[in-house]
Amino acid sequence: MGGADPASAEVDRLPGWVSLLRAPNPGPMTLDGTNTWILRAPGAEYATVIDPGPLDEAHLRRIAELGPYQFILITHGHHDHVEGAERLSELLGGTAVLAVDPAHCRNGEPLDPRESLGGNGLEIHVLDTPGHTGDSVCFLVECGNERVVFTGDTILGCGTTVVAAPDGSLSDYLTSLELLRSYEEVLMLPGHGPARTDTGALAQEYLDHRRERLAQVAAAMAAGAETPEAVVDVVYPDIDPRVRFAAEWSAAAQIDHLRRESAARADGLDRL
Repeated sequence: MGGADPASAEVDRLPGWVSLLRAPNPGPMTLDGTNTWILRAPGAEYATVIDPGPLDEAHLRRIAELGPYQFILITHGHHDHVEGAERLSELLGGTAVLAVDPAHCRNGEPLDPRESLGGNGLEIHVLDTPGHTGDSVCFLVECGNERVVFTGDTILGCGTTVVAAPDGSLSDYLTSLELLRSYEEVLMLPGHGPARTDTGALAQEYLDHRRERLAQVAAAMAAGAETPEAVVDVVYPDIDPRVRFAAEWSAAAQIDHLRRESAARADGLDRL
């Protein structure tokens, strides 16, 4: 589990234009619950909601009460982030739901990381950050002279992110962390867990942790561990049984990444 690095401490107070509604779905994988973020620039008529969360009627009605909304944004397609989006859109009279995956869109076109969303006092930049899932994005939002990155599950407020094959890709994930590392001293608001002061510092912490784990997995494989289950036995000997399945997902992604790297090196040597 990742700890709180002093360079990226927990945040005591959110920007005045950001509100948090936490969904009532706590658990080993969701921590205290899914963070639903409401953004409204000072004086703006319309707000934006990021990740409405699960299909929980009371939670969705609480979100709706803070409208009206220009659109509903989705960081990725896991049910604890997107399941309630269609119902929220209905409660709001058809507000557009925008995601990378067209399957999760309603009344709007899929998000394009090459474009930005403007209006109502906010400038929202879609950051292409696949890895946790193939459709994962983050949102860099500017309001006045403030900048905030909403990271979904790409970086959490505490602990580490599961990258599960086949939808998740560790190679893509590492590239996404490299991108997020550039947002130094920019507030990070995650999909689960507390806000943190420095997106770039936490992305670097995640990169260091992943590289350390990859070295441990490579050593376990060299010693004969060939399956995710065997790797978990060696690398995560004290894993909580409630989340062992997630560790095995991560181990599968790590094994796949290391084997791809090995094949690429062998191919390069053959070409030489």
